[in-house]
Amino acid sequence: MSAAQCPAVSVIMPVLNEERHLRNSVRHILEQEYAGEMEVVIALGPSTDRTDEIAAELVREDSRVHTVPNPTGRTPAALNAAIKASSHPIVVRVDGHGMLSPNYIATAVRLLEETGAQNVGGIMHAEGENAWEDAVAAAMTSRIGVGNAAFHTGGQAGPAETVYLGVFRREALEKADGYNVEFIRAQDWELNFRIRGAGGLIWFSPELKVQYRPRPSVKALAKQYKDYGRWRHVVARYHAGSINLRYLAPPTAVCAIAAGIVVGAAVTPWAFVVPAGYAAAIVAGSLPAGKGLPLKARAQIPVALATMHMSWGYGFLTSPRSLAKKVMAGRRPAVGRQTV
Repeated sequence: MSAAQCPAVSVIMPVLNEERHLRNSVRHILEQEYAGEMEVVIALGPSTDRTDEIAAELVREDSRVHTVPNPTGRTPAALNAAIKASSHPIVVRVDGHGMLSPNYIATAVRLLEETGAQNVGGIMHAEGENAWEDAVAAAMTSRIGVGNAAFHTGGQAGPAETVYLGVFRREALEKADGYNVEFIRAQDWELNFRIRGAGGLIWFSPELKVQYRPRPSVKALAKQYKDYGRWRHVVARYHAGSINLRYLAPPTAVCAIAAGIVVGAAVTPWAFVVPAGYAAAIVAGSLPAGKGLPLKARAQIPVALATMHMSWGYGFLTSPRSLAKKVMAGRRPAVGRQTV
């Protein structure tokens, strides 16, 4: 497309404590191979590191970069604030630790036109910067780690339930009243569910890749996946019929392993076959997942897999009904285009 044919694009970024990656992430946006007009709106949460200072530097360095406050620090509120502050017909979501491939925006705009979709997205291409992060990246891109989620493992282009991040038509976001601010996690899945419910098409394409930096520690990974499980159960309660067997696998595994340990200790050691079988399965599954990685990284893949599975399952099982009730009682603010 020529510059005249390319629709203008607004890139929105929810940011909190992202001093490590923010500058590089914005650089990958500004250096996109895209002929159309572009703006970047960074929604700043109450960071405790140098994120705000780095964002201010980026604003001074490039007139296309702007910031808006997000005092709550919550991702959906940040996204809605950035949408309100932006003005272009195509809205691209990027996280502060995501690195767009060079032709990401141009490809996404082309796919929106070709498919008629309301939202297109691709692969969450996890890449680490040390042995632990390499292990997590391998776990997050393997079927034993995340099942058949195409945006993690890849696959054929086609309609999807949800996609990673997303490139939206603004009218789809406005029709859906933006992100539901009550969903601290799983807000992408929940928004895409509503877009699909209104007849919109969500499109996955492996042509679209975003480089993602995994959590830097076992503790951080466990919290991330516990929150994923906790909020996915909220979505299931909020939107009846939205759950499937893939989401039930981790909580089932947690229950089976816990039962095996208890019965094994109190009744018969044969019950230890269940946790032992799980351990053997993730060790075996880590072998193909770690192909090509250094030994130190390969050795940590089973730990990453177990952390992801058990934390997600625990979060799902312990998600309180009161949280879902609170979400159901909440109201989504409208996200229409700002007028001056």
